[in-house]
Amino acid sequence: MKLTLDQLDALKELVNVGVGKAAGMLNEMIEFRIQLQVPNINLITLSELQSELGDRLGQEQLASVQLDFSGSFAGTAQLVFPTESAATLVAVLTGEAPGSPDLDALKIGTLTEVGNIVINGVMGSISNILTQPLNYEVPAYIEEDINHLVSNKKPQSNIDILLAQARFNVEELQVQGDIILFFGVGSFETLLTAIENV
Repeated sequence: MKLTLDQLDALKELVNVGVGKAAGMLNEMIEFRIQLQVPNINLITLSELQSELGDRLGQEQLASVQLDFSGSFAGTAQLVFPTESAATLVAVLTGEAPGSPDLDALKIGTLTEVGNIVINGVMGSISNILTQPLNYEVPAYIEEDINHLVSNKKPQSNIDILLAQARFNVEELQVQGDIILFFGVGSFETLLTAIENV
């Protein structure tokens, strides 16, 4: 499916409103000012997702917070970081000195909370602005490589995937991640229809 420029602009605006709210909430939690930006948003295939993430985030383990949603449209939202970036972000948020990229329970809890805030900000904005009710599952933290992340979605090869590059700027620190929205069959068309009716 090809999106028009107007559709892409509308989707980017929805995601930006969501990350703006998320940044506001994160700024209340910590003493640093976090800026969150989404410079790019694209509708892509599973193989394109695998290639894109591999090029930008590397082939190593990725730290991912995943949230399933259902309602007017259904699917899975993920916030994905290279584990080293995740460890750096967590160190800044917790005030600890950056140690090994291995994440213990406290760090995983912190990252899950960040993912939950960002994903809920994005999905909540989409739901509220388009007046489409959504239900959410409990967020889950997962560490996996890109091949595994993509292969988990293989049986549903006809899903629509919206990839939004996310940049977290904390003081002088830049952490890059990605917001990935996997929409179940028919759900993305429902989303586009809702956008057109706003």
